Amino acid sequence: MPLVWKTRLFAIIVILSNAFGNFFLDRGMHGRTTASPADYFFLIFTPWVMAGISLLILWLLTRMALLSWADLSYVLPVTSVGYVIVALIGKVLLNEAISNRRWAGILFIMAGVALVSGGSVPSTVRRKL
Repeated sequence: MPLVWKTRLFAIIVILSNAFGNFFLDRGMHGRTTASPADYFFLIFTPWVMAGISLLILWLLTRMALLSWADLSYVLPVTSVGYVIVALIGKVLLNEAISNRRWAGILFIMAGVALVSGGSVPSTVRRKL
């Protein structure tokens, strides 16, 4: 698989696994009260929280792989699309109120992503130390 397509695929996995991992964590933790640290231990094994943790582990591993061949200055702006997805998930699936100011910030993020992601996928040539 060419590096450009591999980079795009992994960027999508990073974006979606982060957004939905955090969604599942929120879903599993929302409204739960924890009286002691042991409560967190038991919450880890609830289905929503386990799904969130699994997706966030996937996020970490794919992000590490992505950073091993693509420039940080490319990866961070492109994966910031996840912030937009998180806002949409919050609005649609969690019924959260999002202010006009926050939507404006989301539009600025999208504009920045469009500027940064134009052109080819940069990859760093590694120098021997």
